[in-house]
Amino acid sequence: EAQLEPMMLLDPTDCFPDRERCVVHSVRYMMQIFSLKLAKVPVNTSSVQLYGCIAARDCLDSLLNYIVNRSRDDPITVHQGSLIEMTGPKRGITMTSPVLVEFDMRIRKGEQEEDDLQLIDGAIDCELTTPSRPSTNRINGDCGAVDITLARVPGAVEATIDVIISKVQSGFSLSLSSFVFAGGSHEGIELFCGTIGESCGLTRRYVIAVQMGSWMHLKFNVGQKGSEYDDLERYCRFKADIHGCDCRQIILEHASISLKVTWLIVR
Repeated sequence: EAQLEPMMLLDPTDCFPDRERCVVHSVRYMMQIFSLKLAKVPVNTSSVQLYGCIAARDCLDSLLNYIVNRSRDDPITVHQGSLIEMTGPKRGITMTSPVLVEFDMRIRKGEQEEDDLQLIDGAIDCELTTPSRPSTNRINGDCGAVDITLARVPGAVEATIDVIISKVQSGFSLSLSSFVFAGGSHEGIELFCGTIGESCGLTRRYVIAVQMGSWMHLKFNVGQKGSEYDDLERYCRFKADIHGCDCRQIILEHASISLKVTWLIVR
């Protein structure tokens, strides 16, 4: 038993013997990417089909941690000035040392890949001087530009959000956003925007950096198909913690939404 305790202490989801006063797992600086926006597109083009990747490498893992990862066979249609849907990260991005953000995004033009246009290609270093208040940097490329908004969040923990939608009575539109405290105010991150037609779990888990002791707010906008009424808004909030998980359930007229937020320390 004496040999098992240190091994169990390495697991921040179930810290034994005293989760409340744990001194083994501690908060750290993390990067949070709030949004990616298509800032410029080729002249006379209102929307484009994008594919490719944007990913981060931090000191914990030299492998790519994808923020966007789309194949040419599964592009996304984006208008100038609109958000580019983020598909990651898969885990929190630690920022106790500079983070490398790599990108290779392309515009699909026709049947052959050689006809496609290079939107952006290259890499940027995000230094430790990155402010805690979200700031926007423009990545210029051969055929357009992307704006990336990010911040270095002090004393942060990792929140993983799982969403399951059940008891669906009829189809509805759903948008989900997270608001976290950063640089003195709460800033929003769009997590999901789409249509729900049947019971399901949202296709990915959402990973957010949250400052320890602050509140993470989740906002749901629900619209009934063919309804004359305004979208229904629902809110819930979760207080950041080093260990454990929190669960909530939102009961709507046409569905039930179950939420689970798991708190982890990025190691």
